[in-house]
Amino acid sequence: MEERVGKWWHEAITSIASSVYYESAVSLKDMQKSISIMFRAAGGSAALRVTHSSAQAVGGQRHWLQKLAGSGRRADTGQLEPDVLALPANLAVFGSAQLNRDLYLWLAMLSARFESTGHWIRDNLHATQAALVQFPGFATRYEALLKAHLAQRPSPHPQGGASAQAEVAVQFALREQRVGATLVQPQDVAAVWLWLSAHASTTEATPRAPGQNAAQARERPATLRDKQRRRTQATTHEQSRNAMVLPFRAEALLSWSEMVHVNRSSDDEEDGNALNAANDMDKLSVAPDGQTLASRVKFDLDLPSSSADDMPLGPGIALPEWDYRRGVLLPDHCRVQVMQAQHCAPFKPSATLRVTARQLRRRLEVVRDAPRALYGQDSGDDLDLDAWVRFQADHANLHAPCSDTPPIYTRRARLERSLATLLLADLSLSTDAYATPQARVIDVIRDALFVFGEALQAAGDPFAIWGFSSVRRGHVRMQHLKTFEEPWSATSQARVGAIKPGYYTRMGAAVRHATLQLATRPERKRLLMLLTDGKPNDLDVYEGRYGLEDTRQAVREAHATGLIPFCVTIDEQAHDYLPLLFGQNGYAMVRQPQELLRQLTQAWATLSRR
Repeated sequence: MEERVGKWWHEAITSIASSVYYESAVSLKDMQKSISIMFRAAGGSAALRVTHSSAQAVGGQRHWLQKLAGSGRRADTGQLEPDVLALPANLAVFGSAQLNRDLYLWLAMLSARFESTGHWIRDNLHATQAALVQFPGFATRYEALLKAHLAQRPSPHPQGGASAQAEVAVQFALREQRVGATLVQPQDVAAVWLWLSAHASTTEATPRAPGQNAAQARERPATLRDKQRRRTQATTHEQSRNAMVLPFRAEALLSWSEMVHVNRSSDDEEDGNALNAANDMDKLSVAPDGQTLASRVKFDLDLPSSSADDMPLGPGIALPEWDYRRGVLLPDHCRVQVMQAQHCAPFKPSATLRVTARQLRRRLEVVRDAPRALYGQDSGDDLDLDAWVRFQADHANLHAPCSDTPPIYTRRARLERSLATLLLADLSLSTDAYATPQARVIDVIRDALFVFGEALQAAGDPFAIWGFSSVRRGHVRMQHLKTFEEPWSATSQARVGAIKPGYYTRMGAAVRHATLQLATRPERKRLLMLLTDGKPNDLDVYEGRYGLEDTRQAVREAHATGLIPFCVTIDEQAHDYLPLLFGQNGYAMVRQPQELLRQLTQAWATLSRR
């Protein structure tokens, strides 16, 4: 009873002391697309992704209700990091929802022009001036934001000391757009919602191990699924033992309990307060604990012996890799090795899978025989809006007479198909996780590849199927399942049935190898469809932004060759990075692994009609 009353009192007094306008709250999820567009339009880095921020320590004077509730010490302010723009998950700072929306857009523009020099006020003022020069139409909204924010700021008390001087300096900078004499840091004053704070480095609260995917993350306890970003600091863990001190013998004491040394980092029981403790810290200290788990994992992921491994085909192919840090394409940096499974047993699909294959085959036969739209025609059934806009823009300032039959129409007609498809499947170690209680991710991918092959065979279009995984840059494994020259036969189906989880995901090299295969095809339209369950990663530097930038460059190269890359993923976090790699309309995200086949087929049917 005492605990229940205490919890009620804490929630009640915290709510009363809070100055949040819940009725006008705007969420980052609803504003994500607008923020991304504004950030890119302002010149922000394409590799910077937008995510939720974590509460940081703030200062300033607190009124008596906040002191009674113990609140007002932390706030979710905007934070700019080397690879992440962290914004509050919800903004309810102002009593107007429109002002809260404008604050999201303002922070996006500000972050695109922000250059950190270590002087918090000066950096924000320079970014503010640059953003207003680039977007003069936003000046009226910014003035409204500034007026509302200044009205909320605390009045500095004459006897407030250093905190009052810091508040005076911040308000002077906001009003006059000039830097005062006082050096101020974000933790010295109350939250300045119109400004950003910049940090040198961050880390995710629950970093993924190499090869780990969203399916494994879903298997974690709910208390560990946290999207917040947190700052870290490196530290060292000193052993509590002292070689010159005699060991303590607990058995010499008469006690009802036995003293047992428990290492909490390896204890199986989860601590329910772990996230609450992390949220209360400004920085998480990360130190090596002396354990050898990493070396055991690397040993487990070593390549098998040649007698137990798949058969290599050829000497391998040297491919380049993009190094975003230097802005250069490193020639012959990766070695791609084509592999083929040995002694494949005949693949025997289940009766349900055969029924699904027949249904999908009939659907694709209808798609193949359906008439297609021809764009840019001088006469037709419908108006081509894109062609009309281009035509009007080209002839807006021309005094020459326009053509009486401009090519601005669409017309449907039966045409001979000219389409080649290459399906590239991610076979990394993460596919060994269970997608459903009965099937692993690799099993879902295997069924999708078989059904998709059956359907494309019925459609009559040439297609190829490859898988890939990697162990560092010197061994990128391309699993040979079916090439364009081979028929879809029992041999190809047996190779598909023999696929198994591999190693890591060096996606850029795999996309470049697939581009080489498709670039030689004579078909007018060439589709490169990538099937994956996680972001690019490998044992070496191919992690985080490096892997994303290389994959993005590889997709650009595919576009330049005339291919149509498209990605289908089952990663729940794919919306954070796939728009960067494939564009807003270049990917499809599968909510449930069981829907993979339907999404894959629907994407192919849509792309083949364009």
